[in-house]
Amino acid sequence: MPRRIQIGKLARETGLTVDAIRFYEKQQLLKPAPRSEGGFRLFSGQDVEQIQFIRRAQQLGFSLGEIRELVLLRGERVEACSHVRDMLTSKLGVVRQRILELRKLESQLAADLKRCERSLLACVENHEPCPVLKEIAKPASGKKAR
Repeated sequence: MPRRIQIGKLARETGLTVDAIRFYEKQQLLKPAPRSEGGFRLFSGQDVEQIQFIRRAQQLGFSLGEIRELVLLRGERVEACSHVRDMLTSKLGVVRQRILELRKLESQLAADLKRCERSLLACVENHEPCPVLKEIAKPASGKKAR
């Protein structure tokens, strides 16, 4: 009979909390664990591997819904490479778009910081409000709020 461990030991082995493991089970990312005669969940080595798979997928930025799909593809043992490739292509597009947005944010923050540094003395000496705060308070000029 394969080794079975209780949820507390599984949590320690995987670095998750007991609540996170229960959540994964509720979200159908893990199969429902069989129970001992005392009602304790009993997990297997496959469950440890499944949790490691889920965590690696999360690190790659996949949502729980996407991970559920990957879990199903993995469990079906069918040719899933093209579907996984499509998911990765989509995820890469999202990441690249987010990088562009972050670069714009970085540029804006750097410009605001320079403006702050130039104006700091004038603001303190003349008791003027911070120009960056004035800029942030301006109504948006034709831009849609996100």
